[in-house]
Amino acid sequence: MPRMRFHKLAALVVLGASTAWILTGEFSSVGSAQSENQPPVSAPEGAPVSDQRVVRTVGVVTPPRRDHARAIRISGTTEANRRSALAARTAGIVAELPVRQGSSVSAGDIVMRLDSEDKRSAVEMATAVLAQRQAELNAAERLATTGNVARLQLDGARAALATAQAQLDSANAELERYVLRAPFDGLVDRVSVEEGSAIAQSAQVAIVLDLDPILAVGQVNERDLESLRIGEASEIRLVNGAVAQGTLRYVSRDASPQTRTYGIEVSVPNPDRSFPAGMTTEITLRSDPVDAVFLPRSVVTLSGAGDLGIRIVGPDNKVGFVPIDLIDDTPTGLVLGGVPKDARIIVAGQDLVAEGDTVNPVEADAATVRRLIGEATGTTN
Repeated sequence: MPRMRFHKLAALVVLGASTAWILTGEFSSVGSAQSENQPPVSAPEGAPVSDQRVVRTVGVVTPPRRDHARAIRISGTTEANRRSALAARTAGIVAELPVRQGSSVSAGDIVMRLDSEDKRSAVEMATAVLAQRQAELNAAERLATTGNVARLQLDGARAALATAQAQLDSANAELERYVLRAPFDGLVDRVSVEEGSAIAQSAQVAIVLDLDPILAVGQVNERDLESLRIGEASEIRLVNGAVAQGTLRYVSRDASPQTRTYGIEVSVPNPDRSFPAGMTTEITLRSDPVDAVFLPRSVVTLSGAGDLGIRIVGPDNKVGFVPIDLIDDTPTGLVLGGVPKDARIIVAGQDLVAEGDTVNPVEADAATVRRLIGEATGTTN
């Protein structure tokens, strides 16, 4: 019991001492209390004023300006310039089929001929009747010159000749219905019938493709529509790696209701028909040329407000900020618009200064200029 009372007494003493220390308010850290009690250290004589910034040296360059046509890249497919599905104009038996799949044809070449013996006979008969009517008219005209035939009989002979000519034309037209011809120069892509088979009227016989030129078709968005001009040079890159130059020949003026995009067609020469229809392709179109400068991506920075642009040095050696218009993003650099003429662009140290700072601008050496401009434009000189 005495030992227990001693422990209680000791606890009460510690509690009282702690309470007294807390009430004094002296519970800050030792280091802090010491620093608050120490007087401030004065700056050495000749030291700069605290609000005066160090003048930094930055590298600047005045890049050349060039007209640049922005590249508009879209995905598309190749299509035949013309595609015709030839169909039989009458029913019959296939008597002649001079083409095969993959055959080249010229306009007017026979693709298929149906059995038409009765129609040939009708043409021969009409030809004979025409010859007879022509002889009768010649005889009537000779008699009319001597006054031995009435005028009415002469007119009847002429009408009979016209009727015979019409019958011959009709027989030839009917015979021509049994012949199917190529509508244009092209390639027979598919043949759906065989020689000797019977086909019905309007049955598909063959598909003929005109692959020269080949078309690259795609869709452009609303923002790029007004930048395109018919006749502008374009480029296509097929999925197999082949690249070809073409010309923009058509831009739709009616948007797709689903995508709000506009169809375009690029015509590409294809004399050897090496580019097939239906292949995926990347189409590169060119917008109207604009005045721009070419710079590497490292030059672009952010302003204090978070705007994307470049820092320049004014005549008073103060740093300024110019928002940029990104015209094109090429594999080797950026094409920028909205840059003032003769602007000295900071290409080294732009992230270490802010707008309004006074700097010591140093023109970049020739090697640096060549590297910057060469990297941005894709040149090596």
